[in-house]
This record gives sequence, C-alpha cells and structure tokens, in this order.
Amino acid sequence: MLLTITCTPPEGAGWPATDLGFLLHKNPDRVQAFEQSYGTAHVAYPEATAARCTAALILEIDPIRLVRGRSRGTPDFSLGQYVNDRPYAASSLLSVAIGAVFRTALHGRCKLRPELAETALPLRIELPSVPCRGGVEVAERVFAPLGWAVHATALPLDPAFPEWGDSHYLRLGLSGTVRLADALSHLYVLLPVLDGAKHYWLAADEVDKLIRAGGGWLAEHPERAWITRRYLARRQSLVRTALARLAELEEVEPERLDAVEEVDEGDGPNETLSAADGAEGDGEAGPVERAHPGAELGSGPAEVTAAGGSETDQNTQSLAVLRRAAVRSALHELGARRVLDLGCGEGALLRELLADSAFSEIVGVDVSMRALHIAERKLRLDRLPERVARRLTLRQGALTYTDARLRGYDAAVLMEVVEHVDPPRLGALEHAVFAAAAPGAVIVTTPNAEYNARYESLAAGTFRHADHRFEWIRAEFAAWADGVAARHGYAVRFVPIGEPDAELGAPTQLALFTKINLGATASAREGAA
Repeated sequence: MLLTITCTPPEGAGWPATDLGFLLHKNPDRVQAFEQSYGTAHVAYPEATAARCTAALILEIDPIRLVRGRSRGTPDFSLGQYVNDRPYAASSLLSVAIGAVFRTALHGRCKLRPELAETALPLRIELPSVPCRGGVEVAERVFAPLGWAVHATALPLDPAFPEWGDSHYLRLGLSGTVRLADALSHLYVLLPVLDGAKHYWLAADEVDKLIRAGGGWLAEHPERAWITRRYLARRQSLVRTALARLAELEEVEPERLDAVEEVDEGDGPNETLSAADGAEGDGEAGPVERAHPGAELGSGPAEVTAAGGSETDQNTQSLAVLRRAAVRSALHELGARRVLDLGCGEGALLRELLADSAFSEIVGVDVSMRALHIAERKLRLDRLPERVARRLTLRQGALTYTDARLRGYDAAVLMEVVEHVDPPRLGALEHAVFAAAAPGAVIVTTPNAEYNARYESLAAGTFRHADHRFEWIRAEFAAWADGVAARHGYAVRFVPIGEPDAELGAPTQLALFTKINLGATASAREGAA
C-alpha cells in the first residue's frame, strides 16, 4: 500500500521543497520504519531537492498480525480478515497509519516552520489503488469540493481480458494548493469512506476522531451526510451524534426527513440519510443537515452548544430544530395560511412549512441567488407533485428594500436574520417589513447574548457566528421589539426557545408581533404575555 505526497514550491517562494520534511517531522535523508499492530509503516523520500520533494508512506501489511488475538466470536472475524485487499489498496489501515506516523503534521503543528504549517502549499498526492465502488464520479464528488483537482482512472479487472470491464479500484491523483494538515485530514477521513469499511470495531470515540479530523471542513461539504454515515459504518446512533456535533461546531442545522422528500440511496454520495440506515437506534430516518447560507441574509445557523449540554444526545433535539418547531407552533397559533420566510437561505424552514398542509402559500425570500438555487435543489421542487410545488415561491430580494409583492400575507418570519444586518440598516429592514409589507403577524428569532456565557467554546465578547453584526441581550431585544410594535401598530410578546437558564434566560429569544387591528385575538395574546 503506497501513498506519495509531492510538494513543488513556486519560483521565488523563499523556501525549499525539502521543508516538507520539517512539516511531516520526517528527515528526507533517511528511511524510517514504524511498527503498527498490523505490520510496518515506512517513510522514505524518492526525491528531495530544493525544487521538488516527494514523501512516500509505504505500508507493509502482515495478514496474520492483522487478525492476531481475534477469536471467532469477535464482531470483525471472517475469512475476509485473511483473504483481502488490505496489503494492496488504500483503506482504513492507511488512514490509521497517517494518524500515527504523521500525527503532528495532521494537527497542523511545526515548531521549526510554524508559518509554513499555516500556508497553503502546491501539493500532488498519488494513490495507485483506492477502492471506490462509486467509481471516478464519486471520487470527484468527494474530493473536488475541498479544492482538489481530481485525476482518477478506473483500474481494469484484468488487463489481459478487457471484456471483463473495470474493477471498483481507482488510480487516484489529487493536486491543489492546500495546507498540509488539511490534505492529511482529507485523506484520514475520506479513504475509509471510499472503501466503505474499517478493519476495526467502531466505538463511541470514533465520533471524536471524525470531529477532530473533519471538523474544519466536513460541515460545509455537500456530501457531508454520506461521508459521515460511511465513516461511521452506518451505525445510526454514532451518525446522529456526529451530525449534531457538526451542527454545533460549524453552524450547520440538522433536520429530519419528512414527507416532502423520499430518498432512494445508491452507492454514490447522497445528501440525505435514508430510512434504511436507521436499523440501529429508534428506527426513524436519520437527521439531515443543511448549511447556513453564509454572509447573506438567511435562516440562521444552529448555535454552538454549551459545554456538558445535551444537544449531542440522540434523544434530544438541537436548538435549530427547537427554533423551527417554535416558529411553526406560532404560525399555527396565529392560524396563518399564507406565510413569508424572509431571509430563507437554503430552505431549512421552507422544507418544514412545505411538508405542513396547513400552509397554503409559502414565499421564500433571500438576497442570495446562490442560496435560492441550493434551496430549490434541496427541496427537489422539480420532483415534487405539482399540487405541492405550486404552494412555494422563491424570490430574490434584499430585506432592507420594499417589495410590493410581499404585501397582504398572514405572517412573516425572520428566523435568525436581524443579527446579520448592520445596525444602521435595521431601520430600513423595519420599514420594509412592518410598514411596507405589513403582514398580519411577524415572528422574529435571534440569539440571546446573555446565554453565550454558557458556551465554553466562545471567548468573551465574541458572537456565535462570524457573520453576526451584533447579538442582543434580552433587554435590548425587548426594547427594539417594543419600539417597532409601537411605531407600526403591533402588539408583541416574547417566547423563550431552548432550555432556560435561571440567571441568563433561554439560548434563543422569539418575538411574536400581531397587528392590533386584528381585534380581540391580538388583545388576548398581548394580555397572555
């Protein structure tokens, strides 16, 4: 089993290619051997000049040592442990070797060249044999979103008999300008994913390994659900935990499959978890995560979790799920039929509204055309029955500008949107929504800044998301909401979302605005507050 990593610095880079040895913590002038439980890992440098340097990791697999100590009763005992492709093809064995032999490089540390460890380098990675049942297309869908140019060729079953066709093995080459630590983490996670198997029994700490190695990029990967499921060998309890933790760390919102979409999963990557993968756990379809739209106005991200909190527990719901549930509950309380989702992003809330027949007309508005295209694709509007699809309209528009098409709706939702608006533009948003569109009710959710003290991963004074322009404490949100209500003829009451803290309140705060001229219903709601 062989892996080569080649670095070719551009002219005038100011450092020689042999500095790759410093980053890998392996001297190019000698061959080194590292004993593993399954054999020996060797590191050598076939070439090492100032212009070009190649490091090779060679695994010498001992099939007997691979199964030594395992009895017939162990979960991974089978004839396949003795007759297999492990000595010849990249697999979880190579992933383990990367983690053991290049551990410091994988963590992105280098005392002698710290600035180089943080620099994206021109790299070329070669793997002569990679099992990949999805073929070249799957390899491209997995590696290309990470910035790699993928050069993959299917290997024939037998060159002497071309009529037999291709095997499920690829000769894989990757080239790109990537930090070495990121390149190693991509291989560490994705090689066993492409193989679809691991040589060891998975324990609960496998989720920690995945988060440590892939936490910086996996949440934004378009195939993240498929990657997570394959990495964790479809153990649904682990998959749910991993997706929840990715949601907390990387601002991704986990969802559950619902009636909007039926999934038929094949060998290749898929954006959803199928019900078939729920064999372990509660038997329901697993969670599906959706990315936050980024810097554009959109449905907001799930917050980071408090240390020691229960959001990673598979039996509890994430804050993102609780938030959407609170919004839907408020819409049902209002009896709203025609609803605006302002700042809809990639459609996390739209998906749930569309699955609920109580809503006859749904309009999603976002400033980002890219987010709207993603929402259209994720909602699979082209595959929905016409009677379902015609209930939804997607429109591009900035929420700080008036749009006559948005007038006359029963309710408008701004879910985790206002904190993405620069404070000087809040007046324009207020006018566009409450004065110009003037729906019968408005639902606004936003983080409670006081609760941030419960998040150990947040430094004091920092926000939950990099694109937040501000975060309000409860008194600030109440003052803004009361002022908006008074200026535009609405009554307002506040609803906490998430488990409240006795001192700091709930993680998310919701304001429900109802037009005073709606009569007794609105007055009753205001009195209930």
